[in-house]
Amino acid sequence: MKLTHNLTASPSGIFKASATQETDLGAKIVLSDGSTFRYVKAGATALVAGKLYDGPAMIANHTNIAVAAAAAAGASTITVTLGATAATANQYAGGYVVVNDEDGQGYTYRIKSHPAADASASLVITLEDDNKVIEALTTSSEVTLIPNQYNAVIIHAATETGIPVGVAVYDITANYYGWVKSRGVVSTLADASPAAIGQQVDASTTTDGAVTLGTVATPGIGYALAQHVSTEYNPTFLTID
Repeated sequence: MKLTHNLTASPSGIFKASATQETDLGAKIVLSDGSTFRYVKAGATALVAGKLYDGPAMIANHTNIAVAAAAAAGASTITVTLGATAATANQYAGGYVVVNDEDGQGYTYRIKSHPAADASASLVITLEDDNKVIEALTTSSEVTLIPNQYNAVIIHAATETGIPVGVAVYDITANYYGWVKSRGVVSTLADASPAAIGQQVDASTTTDGAVTLGTVATPGIGYALAQHVSTEYNPTFLTID
């Protein structure tokens, strides 16, 4: 099966994990059958085949925070004041600054890098070279920091903390890099409310890493390809990507 993406990987390489990063987090590969994979870094807990994984949890104290210093149009940095949670160096690299209120609202900027910062301290965020500030920000502006959804992925929790990014198709060691499947046929753990063939499946709200019978009120992450059986790993067609 050949790749239809320009990444220099082979289908067999998709099923290997590594301690070193080999391409951009979030990079996508599409195989000739339409199967889609995303490149991720595992979080502090190993990934297990057949389980659903989310992007990193949002940090409440890094949402709707103040811009600490005005940033003119064309600026390459944005300085914010964190809430009562510290930030580690490059925690948000590859993620986004979303301007959610006041001057500059409605714009989104991709983060290149930033240093560590203490809780309630100022944090200087450097933007990607081709993504400078478009509309000036003032100290009235408020922003939210969004992590790269493919960095330090975590098992989907029954109490949702992030958004689904894919299902592991092989075990990946904690803090290693590898691929998760985001579209196509895959084996998924089912919870106590299994879906019947052709029915929509959603991320479970009762069992970590599982899927559940979906509802029309939710967007869903795929469809059951056969009658799902509770606590078993069942064929599913993912539609995350």
